[in-house]
Amino acid sequence: MNQIELLAPAGDLTRLKTAVRYGADAVYIGGKQFSLRSRASNFSLADIKEGAAFAKQYGAKVHVTVNMLPHEEDLSGLSDYLTALQECGVHAIICASPAIMMCAKQVAPKLEVHVSTQHSLTNSAAANYWKSKGADRVVLARELTLSQLKEVKEHSELPLEVFIHGGMCISYSGRCMLSNHMTLRDANRGGCAQSCRWKYRLYDNGKPIHDEATLFSMSSKDLMGARFLPELMQMGIASVKIEGRMKSTYYIATLVHTYRMLIDELLENGSVSDEKMDWYCAQLAKAENRPFATGFFQGVPKAQDHLYGINGAGISGEYIADVIDYDSEQKMAVLKVRNKFDPGIKAEVFAPHEPPRQFVISQIYDEEDMRLETANQPMRIVKIPSEFPMSKHAMIRKVIDKKRQIE
Repeated sequence: MNQIELLAPAGDLTRLKTAVRYGADAVYIGGKQFSLRSRASNFSLADIKEGAAFAKQYGAKVHVTVNMLPHEEDLSGLSDYLTALQECGVHAIICASPAIMMCAKQVAPKLEVHVSTQHSLTNSAAANYWKSKGADRVVLARELTLSQLKEVKEHSELPLEVFIHGGMCISYSGRCMLSNHMTLRDANRGGCAQSCRWKYRLYDNGKPIHDEATLFSMSSKDLMGARFLPELMQMGIASVKIEGRMKSTYYIATLVHTYRMLIDELLENGSVSDEKMDWYCAQLAKAENRPFATGFFQGVPKAQDHLYGINGAGISGEYIADVIDYDSEQKMAVLKVRNKFDPGIKAEVFAPHEPPRQFVISQIYDEEDMRLETANQPMRIVKIPSEFPMSKHAMIRKVIDKKRQIE
């Protein structure tokens, strides 16, 4: 097995620190300029500097998306911004515009330049072209099978980055104009309205052909590529990327924690059993808000890989608390409530670089040691008995006994 970078998303400083603590080798973020995901809580330069310094303490790196496809008026201040990113300790920028790439090489040569998936890069000739222009890595389009990835890797002169998990675009990577056409929100400049996930009525020559009870949508199931990670590591892919800069802290912690354990086991043992892989997939599913599919890894997605009629989004409420302290003398864990939970439930705690551990929440107390019948106020501080220590920054979720289908 070859070493591989685990690249995680972060929409703000809290999520960046969570990703790093839970084992990400690198984190990609958006600044307040020249970045897609305009609705994300993008980073100020001060936050970028703090995040890069924090990551460095853990041996991790920060990549900044500068992936807008700019119009003429968007280029003002680009040189100063790129110089500032270099001074903040950023390792790499992710770009879609050749103008931005060339500018970075001139004014901020310490920054690596990674070619964005917005370029829909699907072959080694394109990768080698970007090498000739000074790029340091390319992020491949999602529309490649495992066999195609292997062929690109064999002939590419640049390190390759591949998406392993997260939301899928219903259109070809980087080529959707639907949002701009329908809402004047330009997906290629950060304003995607996710029009593909809307519900539509369908007509043929003015006659409705839809079921009024189940309107049509073009939503894709999310990508879950854990089962293909051994092959990606064997072929020498440089980095696997989790999508989701707008996802929650819990989502990021769960995915990074699980992929970190899987990568480490593969590096140590060279393989994992089918039973253990099923366990890893079940752990990843604990953060799901849409059903999973395998994207293009096994070929062109079929009808069952889409969510016709629904957008699939939902919140499970499994994530119930953060651990903020543990009193070893009283054997009490101090928690910050995130979602409602009651005494008597079966729960699971997971922490950076520690396997999940199940237990029963026997009682709940407030800060004055008064017993509570429920913990139903988000952000409230409560205490629970625990015979084993709980690490600071650990998270607690409910154990829900239900079968999860990983397609």
